[in-house]
Amino acid sequence: MLTTMITTTVLIAHAELGDKTQILALCLAARYKAWQVLVGIFAATLFIHLLSTAVGQAIGNLIPEFYLHVLTGVLFIGFGIWTLRGEDEDESCDTPSRYGPIIAVAVAFFFAELGDKTQIMTMTIAADPVAVLKTLPALQTVLPQAVQATGAATFLGVWFGSTLGMMIADGIAIIVGSILGAKLPERLITRISGVVFLLFGLASLVTAVATR
Repeated sequence: MLTTMITTTVLIAHAELGDKTQILALCLAARYKAWQVLVGIFAATLFIHLLSTAVGQAIGNLIPEFYLHVLTGVLFIGFGIWTLRGEDEDESCDTPSRYGPIIAVAVAFFFAELGDKTQIMTMTIAADPVAVLKTLPALQTVLPQAVQATGAATFLGVWFGSTLGMMIADGIAIIVGSILGAKLPERLITRISGVVFLLFGLASLVTAVATR
């Protein structure tokens, strides 16, 4: 479980850098108190990634291992292209203030995260955590333990890891938004993130072919 959680945390935090939901967190922090934004984002993230992990694991139980490896590779390549191209959604700081700040933040973040890169990535990891781990050479020594971490342990590892990864990346945005009220520098971070995801995707496809 620990290996799965750490891997998920790293990948999700990486995916969230420069993402529209991180920019939203920065904007919200410039408008509301930092602790209110943190609590609202945590509540929304915990719930939506619970659903994402459940859906991903259900899919993973239905698809043969080889096709899961291929699907994982294709999705990671897609994440890379998605990141490099940027997102077309409106990234304005406008957010509903009809309710209390925490609820307003949670609602705004929940809907922004629906169909977002980090939600889809959480589902991908939950569907085939072993394939994802195999794309990370640094974790090869602990891979046998990860393979044994199935069922509830994998579910909790992906859920907690994805939530923690989001909170780390968005925590950075909240701090910057609270202090400066300005955007995080995106262009270089976005390009690096995109290239890394492309490499993860290619590594997963190579793994699929090698284990065929």
